[in-house]
Amino acid sequence: MGILYLVALLVSLGGMVVLDRRFRLFFFDRPRRAAVVLIAGVTFFLVWDVLGIGLGIFFRGETAFMTGILLAPELPLEELFFLTLLCYLTMNIFRGAHILFARERAGRRREAP
Repeated sequence: MGILYLVALLVSLGGMVVLDRRFRLFFFDRPRRAAVVLIAGVTFFLVWDVLGIGLGIFFRGETAFMTGILLAPELPLEELFFLTLLCYLTMNIFRGAHILFARERAGRRREAP
């Protein structure tokens, strides 16, 4: 049971990949740019977490659903995958909304007299 949360994160990341591939949202649209953005986002939030841990603001909660593997004191392995999911989801939503709004604008221009 100690791997359940990690498995859920990996399944969710798999869902993000499927949506990305189907609609060419992020990695399947511009892979190099997507890799830079994702790495920058995950790095930002990891630094944020490390600073929060160092200041005593963040700490690792005990649960039977996590592996117990730590990347650093109070920084569980699952946090890396959660931050990756968070950034990937955000970029898929951002690009999806951008595509929808662009289509809407294009449709309005065609209908304008």
